[in-house]
Order: sequence, then structure tokens, then C-alpha cells
Amino acid sequence: MERHGFVTAGTWCVDRNIIVDQWPREDMAATVRDVRLAGGGSACNFGVDMRRLDPSVPVETQGLIGADAEGDFLLGVAKEHRIDISGLHRSEAGRTEVTDAYVSAATGRRTHILFYGVAGQMTPDHFDFSRTRARYLHLGLPGVHEQMDGPWGEDANGWVTVLRKARAAGLETNMEFVANEEEAIRRLALPCLPHLTTLVVNDQEIGAMARMETVSDDLTDPAVCLAAARKVIGEGAMDVVVVHFTRGAVLVARDGEVIHQPSVAVPDGERKGANGAGDAFAAGFFYGRHKGWNRAECLRMGHATAAASLRSAETYAAVESAKACLELADRWGWRA
Repeated sequence: MERHGFVTAGTWCVDRNIIVDQWPREDMAATVRDVRLAGGGSACNFGVDMRRLDPSVPVETQGLIGADAEGDFLLGVAKEHRIDISGLHRSEAGRTEVTDAYVSAATGRRTHILFYGVAGQMTPDHFDFSRTRARYLHLGLPGVHEQMDGPWGEDANGWVTVLRKARAAGLETNMEFVANEEEAIRRLALPCLPHLTTLVVNDQEIGAMARMETVSDDLTDPAVCLAAARKVIGEGAMDVVVVHFTRGAVLVARDGEVIHQPSVAVPDGERKGANGAGDAFAAGFFYGRHKGWNRAECLRMGHATAAASLRSAETYAAVESAKACLELADRWGWRA
């Protein structure tokens, strides 16, 4: 069977994107400038980004949301972007997961406060890849789903079980992670590595997996990211590991290829928020991979999509077609 397109699986939540003048210290106050509702979570953001990049790429999704108004909102997001929701389950035993995504206008930094809702009820039984014709599975988010994060049968966690199902069904697999303590990232991620065909993560996540300090005083060390990527690819089945950070990305391939790709020089006045930028990078990278582009072109597409997304505090609102994102990146220019 010829495979085409994507299955996004795992986290669907409602993001309340809240722009404040500055993030306050404890016992202090901040002023809210704007509040916008949007879909959130790796399964939602990656899927919507992909459809915005190219509506001809088929996207289907699987996961668990509540049978409530927030769940209805998410179904509306999926239907608006023509994402196949036949695998998206609904539960009356709890509310849909909600994230308050605060963005400081002063610094551009983000702070997420999560209400898990039905996220803790999701299990590997909610995923079935026996009928999909998709080529790739994009799975996440370990760390915010209680039952998935724990052992499942003989597997270290439910994420391993889902990845096993996907590989048995013939899909290529990738995982998305969430900001978490380093030990939690290692505990959840390392058992999954033998069941992944690719890994696209940020500088902090690869550092946690490799037990290396990739970020110091808010500055990323690309050389350490490269060393960490080389270590992690040796512990898994991935043919490619990509590490993205503010100023660029590094790629390490099993065949020995190494690529350094600077990011887009986004003008300061265009930056509205980084929420969803990691999902946008992953979507851009995999769009190129799906189209058969070389690895360097895939990295440029990832950066171009992430740069476009920075123009909005919402997770995907500013993502345009692949052609428009690349044209925007070239117009703004690339970092040295």
C-alpha cells in the first residue's frame, strides 16, 4: 500500500492565549492586553500547520477530548482545516484539557499553566492504525497524560505501546515533547527511542535526553546540541535527529551527514509570541520530508514555518502556505 500524509496523535487542548504586559513576581499583578482562544497541543498544532502549508496533504488525527463546549470548539478547528477526526474520541467523564498560555509583551517569553481534564484518561486503547493510509505518525505529548506516562503491559509507558502499534502498521514515527523536568523527559523519552524513525526536538529536550548542558544563561551552545544529538541517535532507531533552537538548528543523520542551518532573522517588531513555534518547525520540516526534499531544504522549511508563526500569539494563526512562508523568510533574511 502506498502511504501518503500524516496521523497526528495525542494532545488536543484549548489554548487560552493571554498576552500580559509582563510576567509578575509572586504576590504581584500584571495587566492582560489580549485573550484569544485557539486549538492547542501537538496533535492539533502540527495538523493545522500542515494543512495551512499545503491543503493537498491529508491529515487525520487520534486522541481524546471532552464532550463539552471546549471539545466542540476543537472539533470546529479540525473541521475548519479539514482534518479527519474519525479517530478523535470524546469522553463525558471529564472536561477537555485547557492550557493558559501566557506571553509577556516585555520579553516575549511564555508560561503555560495546564488543566489536564480528560488528558489523564487517554490510553493506548484510544489509538488504532490498522486502517490508516498515512505515512507518518506525529505523537505527543509525554508528561501531560497520566495513564500514557505510566507502564502499560510489558512496556515502560503507554507511548511505547502506541509507537509499537504504529511501526507494526507500517508508519514512520516521530515524537513531540513538552517542557518538563529533565529527569521526567529522560524517563519518558528514552524507552521510546528504539521505536522512532525520526526525532525533532528543541535544545533543552535533547540536553535532557543526553544528560548534557545545552543551554546556559539562556544561551544555546550548538556544539553541545550536536554532541547530544549524536549520543541520542546512537541510543535509538532514528535515521535523523534534528535539534532546533532560536538561532538555528542542527541535524545528525545515521548515514553520517551533519547539517547546521541558521534560523530566519525575524524583525523584533514582528515577534508576537513563540507559542506553537516548535510545532510549526516540526510541521515545516516534515512537509519537506513528505515532499521528498533534501535534508537542508527540510530544515529551511522548518525555520521558515516557525518564523511565520512568531507573528501571532496564537499557535498557528500566522502560518501560511509553504511558498508564502519561504518567501517571507527570504525577505527577512537568514542569520549568519
